[in-house]
Amino acid sequence: MAKKKSGSAFRPFANENQTLTLGDLNVENREDRVAVFGSVDLTRDRKGLEKARALKAVIDAVVTTLEADAELPDGVAPPKPPGTAVNPFG
Repeated sequence: MAKKKSGSAFRPFANENQTLTLGDLNVENREDRVAVFGSVDLTRDRKGLEKARALKAVIDAVVTTLEADAELPDGVAPPKPPGTAVNPFG
């Protein structure tokens, strides 16, 4: 039972603001990467099967999108570390 935090279907690499939550597993969409982090228990029951299918659908969509890109680069730059903000209080 995946929960989407956006109104449309998860389309890998399509935007910078779409996330999907599956248990404690988070999938974040970016234009140059899809970040997957956290954990999910795939239990041996109907709920586990539902979660496994949802996870498989996300991974299948990522693979399909990558395979369809004729100009897929050999690599992308790692994400930039967050910058330091000026403290307005001190």
